[in-house]
Amino acid sequence: MNAEIIAVGSELLLGQIVNTNARFLSQQLAGLGINVYFHTVVGDNPDRLKSAIEIAQKRAEIIIFSGGLGPTKDDLTKETIARQLGKELVIDETALASIELFFKRTNRVMTENNRKQALVLAGSHILPNDHGMAPGMVVESGGHTYMLLPGPPKEMEPMFLRYGTQALSTRNKSNERIVSRVLRFFGIGEAALETEIIDLIDAQSNPTIAPLAGDGEVTLRLTAKHVDENAAQAMLDELEKTINQRLGAFLYGYDNTSLLIEVMKSLKERNLTITAAESLTGGLFQQELTSISGASSVFYGGIVCYSNEVKRQLLDVQEETLKTHGAVSEQCARELAENASKVFKTDIGISFTGVAGPEELEGKPVGTIYIGIAIKGKPTIVEKITLGGTREANRSRAVKFGCYFLLRILKESQNAN
Repeated sequence: MNAEIIAVGSELLLGQIVNTNARFLSQQLAGLGINVYFHTVVGDNPDRLKSAIEIAQKRAEIIIFSGGLGPTKDDLTKETIARQLGKELVIDETALASIELFFKRTNRVMTENNRKQALVLAGSHILPNDHGMAPGMVVESGGHTYMLLPGPPKEMEPMFLRYGTQALSTRNKSNERIVSRVLRFFGIGEAALETEIIDLIDAQSNPTIAPLAGDGEVTLRLTAKHVDENAAQAMLDELEKTINQRLGAFLYGYDNTSLLIEVMKSLKERNLTITAAESLTGGLFQQELTSISGASSVFYGGIVCYSNEVKRQLLDVQEETLKTHGAVSEQCARELAENASKVFKTDIGISFTGVAGPEELEGKPVGTIYIGIAIKGKPTIVEKITLGGTREANRSRAVKFGCYFLLRILKESQNAN
């Protein structure tokens, strides 16, 4: 069965909030074997919503709406659908009792427009709202299934998981399941990656391969359909094996992970600690690392050494190094990484120094970056990269490259052992 998701709300079109509901619903529907071919966003306007419904009716068997079920005048989703389907709106007594109980329990006055949230399409299957007021509903009409869900994710997601999936499963005529796996790559561009597997992309049918580039990374979404989920997983395993033979050197993780998360996992598995000396990145590596729960087990602290004076006084970078080679140099990155590790008594020291932009520094062009990695008992490695983005992009990508180089070193060290 095919589905279309229609998100209702002018705030989505104005960019005031992000449409995370569509992403969540698409992921859930894929697991039910329901194809999603279109996402639509429409404002709080009954005529435009009516037009969106008419278009969706021509190309989808299941139409899922999120938003527009609230108490205010601009919440018009169920009113518009009722007119379109020729159905009445009636009070759901269970929902009304729940709304009244909420106001009584919170010692607040219930205004008349709150009763509107208890209105449902006549003859619909009600989806209780365990985390809010307006119930959801499912109604059949003219060979289509219409599902109405509240807009707030904290209400919509549990409602769909607890009640919506069951309602759709009983209506799904296909036993097929859609299984997806995301492979995450770094250190190779989208065009170069596609060139390596273009024959696989051209020949794809089931499983399918979908490349996606974003913020210095490339992902491949592999998707297989089969009535047996284990068989679908086996199909993905075989395809991944073929891809890894060509691109395994750049693969760092799966699905919703990130380079920082993989660094954290790798350090924990090896019982290693790390510190950072950041000039170019100004503490960005430390900020992102400590945003991950459990960072204190691997990260003791670090230093933002933006000025040469701090590099000298706190990290013992030699005056001769700064005079002869400059702060943006392999030699400085090496001393920063090694001395930071000594100061904080950690197993690993990582350093970032370079020219973020927008102007040259020490005669070196924007995007010139040195990343030092000092691991106890091993020779210090300094990687030079040249980027060409904006100041913020150069800083952000430098952190990712630092994580990528560190992961590669740790992996090589493990393989050597």
